[in-house]
Amino acid sequence: MGFFDKVFSKKADDEQVEDFLNNLDVSEESMYENADALVKPMSLAEDADVAKAVEEMKKGNILLLNIGEIAKHNQLKLREYISTIREVAGQIDGDIARISIDRVLVTPQKVKIVKARARD
Repeated sequence: MGFFDKVFSKKADDEQVEDFLNNLDVSEESMYENADALVKPMSLAEDADVAKAVEEMKKGNILLLNIGEIAKHNQLKLREYISTIREVAGQIDGDIARISIDRVLVTPQKVKIVKARARD
């Protein structure tokens, strides 16, 4: 196999992987009918988002909160929102943890997050 064949075949493989990853979230709503809980990505940017997050936690869903925008613009509001969500998580025996700079994971009752990083 020549140099150009390797370069172009790698690009084709990369495009296939990219297409595969882009289509992971394409599905029909009927897939969710028999689920006991859902993992829901949500943005946390305003007061109404906090109410939605609390409602989803009480339904037993796992939340992946995007805090990127509010973290840039209003640290005080972010602290207020996270405090409210943490309080509710504690009341229902759920859990909360920051998993990246822009993401917070929130779990419902009886689902705990391992916060200590595993050592290799």
